[in-house]
Amino acid sequence: MAITGRFVLLALAGVIPLFLFPQPLTMVLWCVLLVLVLVLDLILAASPRALRFARQVPASVRLDESCPTSLTIANTGRRQLRALIRDGWQPSAGAQNARQKVSIPARERRRLMLTLRPSRRGDLASKQVTVRSFGPLGMAARQLTVEVPGLLRVLPPFRSKRHLPSKLRRLRELDGRAAVQIRGAGTEFDSLRDYVRGDDVRSIDWRATARRQAVVVRTWRPERDRRVVIVMDTSRTSAARINDEPRLDTEIEAALLLAVLAERGGDRVDFLAFDRRARARVASSHKGNLLSSLVQAMAPLDSELIEMDWTQIPAQVRSISAHRSLVVLLTSLDSGAAEEGLLPMVNQLAQNHVVVVAAVLDPVLAQMRAERSTSTEAFRAAAAERAILDRATLSAQLKQAGAEVVDAEPSELPPKLADMYIRLKAAGRL
Repeated sequence: MAITGRFVLLALAGVIPLFLFPQPLTMVLWCVLLVLVLVLDLILAASPRALRFARQVPASVRLDESCPTSLTIANTGRRQLRALIRDGWQPSAGAQNARQKVSIPARERRRLMLTLRPSRRGDLASKQVTVRSFGPLGMAARQLTVEVPGLLRVLPPFRSKRHLPSKLRRLRELDGRAAVQIRGAGTEFDSLRDYVRGDDVRSIDWRATARRQAVVVRTWRPERDRRVVIVMDTSRTSAARINDEPRLDTEIEAALLLAVLAERGGDRVDFLAFDRRARARVASSHKGNLLSSLVQAMAPLDSELIEMDWTQIPAQVRSISAHRSLVVLLTSLDSGAAEEGLLPMVNQLAQNHVVVVAAVLDPVLAQMRAERSTSTEAFRAAAAERAILDRATLSAQLKQAGAEVVDAEPSELPPKLADMYIRLKAAGRL
């Protein structure tokens, strides 16, 4: 049961007869009147238990996009329903009209449209609907909460998709679909053509030259059907917020761009989200299904407040691919635990694979290092300088171990990681 502002005003209006007739009987009569009005309004209100609900929610929506949902309410009772309906979506769902007033005659139904604009990735749920049914006088209401489950999966926005056309253009050039041809060791043979001044003499095919009595050179193309294994760190370090966004979300953007680019480049892509156990895994799939599988697997991922177990990564990579692969580690380069676990693992992994370590750099460090006007800012600048030097030292140690390092700010990490993949492919190192 709930009372409304009208009932409160009616109760306050009892001050008038008390002033006119200041007797205890006046107060008793006024209280009896209030109780009668309250009970009468509750009796005449439609019963919320006579309502039947049906919810329609789309299966998924991308982050920052709006999606319409509907809630159908059927009044099976004998009285007209005058109610306030509150749909119980969590705040991050961004429900723009979660509370709506409805009037449903007996034996009829109404459909309420609700617009959601999620502000976070993952699975969002609405488990219940609260109904407050008012009486004809509007003094009191009968309230009931009904279980009406609904689930919406919010997919990663894939904002880095805007970089894909330019990266694909470079891949097409490497692949010989444009005017550029790559020649050199470590690439796959493509075709023969006549020698042109400026060609590398090492690319001359002497047997074909002898047969045709003209100088012929071999053209090459980057290797295809190679393995790209993307390992994402979902431990506690991925929970840090950089530019008002979790580090994990930036890693997801970089992984999506690299995965789509590698698939379009003819390589096989596998994805693994790991901390102490596998949180998500996507195996190589047929063309056209990879992006859908990745976003569905990445959507519910969340940072786990535990330390990363780097000792398990080599075995996990071996279970995915027994052949030489490009292994991309999306993690943090903060000093401490990374130095203890990441470096030995990279040393071991680089013996059989090409390893790339990608990390998100906080732009606040550069800002703190530049501001030194006060003593507090000077101490902060010293701390930022120390953190930057530690990252540089760790990056140098990783490079000595045989790994490539991509350390960039959130907006720059996805394209720079894609550029690293293209460089390795052009050099024939995959």
